[in-house]
Amino acid sequence: MTTRDRVLARIRRATAQAPDAPPVPRDYLRVHATRTPAETTDLLAAHLAEYRAKVHRTDEAGLPALLARLLSASRTVLVPPALPPHWLSASDATPVPDHAASTPHELDAVSSVVTGCALAIAETGTIVLDGGPDQGRRRITLIPDHHVCVVRVPAQVVDSVPQALDRLDPARPLTWISGPSATSDIELDRVEGVHGPRTLDVVLLDTPAQ
Repeated sequence: MTTRDRVLARIRRATAQAPDAPPVPRDYLRVHATRTPAETTDLLAAHLAEYRAKVHRTDEAGLPALLARLLSASRTVLVPPALPPHWLSASDATPVPDHAASTPHELDAVSSVVTGCALAIAETGTIVLDGGPDQGRRRITLIPDHHVCVVRVPAQVVDSVPQALDRLDPARPLTWISGPSATSDIELDRVEGVHGPRTLDVVLLDTPAQ
């Protein structure tokens, strides 16, 4: 039995006889305005920019050329298993498959990573990854210094966090991203790239509803 197993067993024993928790009221606003899909996307783009993410817009035809430009300074690019192959068809960066055996040192040597996402939240400027096939394992988006994330709009954009929670699976490894990784010291000097990518490019991919 591992230490984790022992801790969880103690929690189960301690809570086995606990009374049922009272219901949590859900009377808060689920969304703070009425918006068209275009207005929701514009709000997402504005909030992403406030967080110092670099926002780009394109359609399927223009995506390969845009990704090639964003990766022009990259020697290598991490590729999740189900990333659409044509996305990187115009890029000169050498693709690196997402291998479970890759060490942090090997991942740190990769220039960039390109992923899709689970969804994006307009009111908070947040992108959520859930480890899906076009996103790969969590660590491939945390170690490389440059993350390019493609968000299909309007299908993957919601207005609010409550709406996002309705669509996300809590059993999956969720990563919530609001801009590039950053922190501040006691003097409020901002430092980027401390515990995640220093540069976040977000591509809003215009994908008409099927």
